[in-house]
Amino acid sequence: GLLFAVARKGNSEGNRLGKLKEDLRLLQALCLAYWRGEYRSISPKAILSIVAGLMYFLSPLDAIPDWIPGLGMFDDIAVLAWVTKHLSDELDAFRAWREQQPPEKLIVVEQLPKTQALLEKERGKV
Repeated sequence: GLLFAVARKGNSEGNRLGKLKEDLRLLQALCLAYWRGEYRSISPKAILSIVAGLMYFLSPLDAIPDWIPGLGMFDDIAVLAWVTKHLSDELDAFRAWREQQPPEKLIVVEQLPKTQALLEKERGKV
């Protein structure tokens, strides 16, 4: 899955993402909360934009291929920055929702299961 791959790439790129690493975590948390049916106060267009941005981030063959040293992440970072800027109202609403949730609920909602199969199994319960 998408969210597992985003987590791996986000962790491996570490410092090159700068502030966007936190934004990437927020996008991942929003997708998980949406997937689990816990947070639905987002427009379909916004969730599709987020998923499209995350898919672009993962694609090694994009406008500037990721394997080009020093440049490969530039376009990925630009796309994530665009998504977070243009969806800032939606992301602010999600942040506000998160602040109202008990910490133990957020741990359950936002934590990736150990495997993709477990995430799929979980989806079957919703």
